[in-house]
Amino acid sequence: MTFVQIMIFSTIAILIFLYGLIGNFQKWGAGVTGYGLEPQEGKKGSAITFLKTWWNQVTAESHHHGKPILEVLILDIVFQRRILKRSPFRWFMHIFIFGGWMTLFALSGMMFAVEMTEKIGIELPFTPAEFRDFLSIPNYIFGYILLIGVLIALVRRLFVSEVREASIMYDWVLIGVVFLVTISGFIADGIRTGFIWSFGLDPSAAPPAALFHSIISLLFCIAFIPYSKYIHVIAIPLALLANKGGE
Repeated sequence: MTFVQIMIFSTIAILIFLYGLIGNFQKWGAGVTGYGLEPQEGKKGSAITFLKTWWNQVTAESHHHGKPILEVLILDIVFQRRILKRSPFRWFMHIFIFGGWMTLFALSGMMFAVEMTEKIGIELPFTPAEFRDFLSIPNYIFGYILLIGVLIALVRRLFVSEVREASIMYDWVLIGVVFLVTISGFIADGIRTGFIWSFGLDPSAAPPAALFHSIISLLFCIAFIPYSKYIHVIAIPLALLANKGGE
């Protein structure tokens, strides 16, 4: 029953995400000639026109100081060198949150694919349980990486005066949600394995805990992205690719 519930919530989350993403494309399309990729309130363009124009600029030959696309993709987007140049400490925080979040997302997708493969009757050389055990170590590693990044973000907002003064309640809610998602994942896995993160909870609580973690992850780490400041994880890479690096 849990797998069916996850399938339902996954479908809902993806549809909400796509609806919001298309809405942002339409807003960005209203100012497509500027390539700013910033939503313009009250204005809508065509999502298709925006994507076509964006792709034309990505593939256009640069006659100025544009960097090769592969360099932009690896150094500017994956390794975030622009943030590193401005602040090594802030870069450390960003790379831990981004790397932990995206890797855990990828590992969850792999686990989901294996479970789906079994459900439709395709035989694999390993069972979903064996594959879950195989992913346990990387899940822990990148879970801790994400947790460290989130804790750094919380400490900065609490103790760095300029960051604290610039923070509004919305910022606190966003980082709080990521913290909740991260901790709930550790607790759910701790209950299942009997590890320290179980906090002595009965193993029968493992399925509900896993379901709770999955639902809030789907809602806040997928569905909520186009409607929040986290849209920058999509907007900034698009802008960097269109501008071939830029500043």
